[in-house]
Amino acid sequence: MAEPERPLAPHTLSVRAARTLSHPTLTVPQMLAESPRWLLHLLPWVNVPGGIYQINRRRIVLRQSDRIATRFEGDNARVEATSLRALSLLRTADETLLGAIVGLLVEERRGANEDLYKEGDAGEKFFIIVRGKVEIATTDAHGEKLRLALYGDGDFFGETALLSDWRHTTTAQTLIPSIFLTLERSRFRALLDSSPELQGHFEELVRAREAAGPRHNEYGEAGIEIASYGEGEEPELQRTFVDYDETPRQVQLRTIQTVIRLHTRITDLYNNVYDQLREQLRLTIQGMKEREESEILNDPEHGLLYAATPSMRIRTRSGPPTPDDFDDLLAHVWKEPAFFLAHPRAIAAFGRECTRRGVPPPTIQMFGSPFITWRGVPLVPSDKLPVNRAVGSRVPHVTNRDVDGSAGLTSILLMRVGEQRQGVVGLHQIGLPGEQMPGLSVRFMGIDSYSTASYLVTLYFSAAVLTEDALGILENVEVGNYHDYEE
Repeated sequence: MAEPERPLAPHTLSVRAARTLSHPTLTVPQMLAESPRWLLHLLPWVNVPGGIYQINRRRIVLRQSDRIATRFEGDNARVEATSLRALSLLRTADETLLGAIVGLLVEERRGANEDLYKEGDAGEKFFIIVRGKVEIATTDAHGEKLRLALYGDGDFFGETALLSDWRHTTTAQTLIPSIFLTLERSRFRALLDSSPELQGHFEELVRAREAAGPRHNEYGEAGIEIASYGEGEEPELQRTFVDYDETPRQVQLRTIQTVIRLHTRITDLYNNVYDQLREQLRLTIQGMKEREESEILNDPEHGLLYAATPSMRIRTRSGPPTPDDFDDLLAHVWKEPAFFLAHPRAIAAFGRECTRRGVPPPTIQMFGSPFITWRGVPLVPSDKLPVNRAVGSRVPHVTNRDVDGSAGLTSILLMRVGEQRQGVVGLHQIGLPGEQMPGLSVRFMGIDSYSTASYLVTLYFSAAVLTEDALGILENVEVGNYHDYEE
């Protein structure tokens, strides 16, 4: 019987034993949720010593219409009477008239690529889009089709039918199956004829609208009377003044706070490599800055996704973000655009559309990192922009409904920044007690009977859009579209 093999005697010190005399090289605690937070870096920041930022404006004489909030009760489309005040004509209408109009609305369902009306047709119907997409187009002098507008959920058109007889100079066609609430002019006129009280109130609204007349510019601001004349003319000079908004919008600084609790034994005994309190503060501050960027975008009151006006919101024609869509957005924010802001998946989707068309976007370097650009404007990524639902709409009942079959919807922002450019700015207050960085302070709160020290961490911030044309949004951007290429 053979003897079992004996293990060889060690001839050197083992690695495991050697490690007992070695010190590992340690890293600071890592944080997967940390992002570059490019938006916070690129926004110009304004000090707000009093905690409130007031945006003074020229007086608005004629306010733009908003989108109309709708909802579904089962399979039936509904609209609240007060939602009709989104129309500039009905902004000051009483609830009796609004309720009567709602009672006349009729639900209509149309398939894709159906004509709602054509050029030359009588304008007899007012349309509210509950769900769908409609293209408004015309024919140019060469017989080519020109798209004038692209309407979606919450938009409306044809309101002139409520005022007078007229004929369409454009065509309207559905691009996808759509649901409408409509009102025929004949039914509306019959309502007014049956009620002198409602007719008088409506005529008063029309007179108030006409009274605004030409005394405003194309943005609805109170006009400034200025004379222009040539050599040999000596007209009487205009008398004018610049009127201001008497109730300017105010933005209050928002607050993020937390309390860090740390036993004194930890800070006394375990600070030989890294300062325990400093690392706790560093990670907490990183988390608070991530929340700050998220709220600047998503806060329902002051978030940028909710701040854009309807005239500065556009939709993609086919779903994915194309170069044409980006050009449309640039046409809206044409005064010194600073950067696009998009989810990384949206930027990837845009890159695929550029690849398909053979127009790869150029790349530039900022902050030591590469950014792709379009027309020289960088596309900045942010994972704080939501995906998988329509975001930032003033009509949450409508546009938060996912499109059937959608792999993911998001929004892309384009903004002008800075106070001097009447753009988007970040707000904070500097000089706080215990300030660690602008707008953020850390204060010692004391040690309790359990030997636990507490530190109050506070961050004050907000953001403001100074004028409406400083922020544009491309809505309902599909990020799940891919293309197959033949080899």
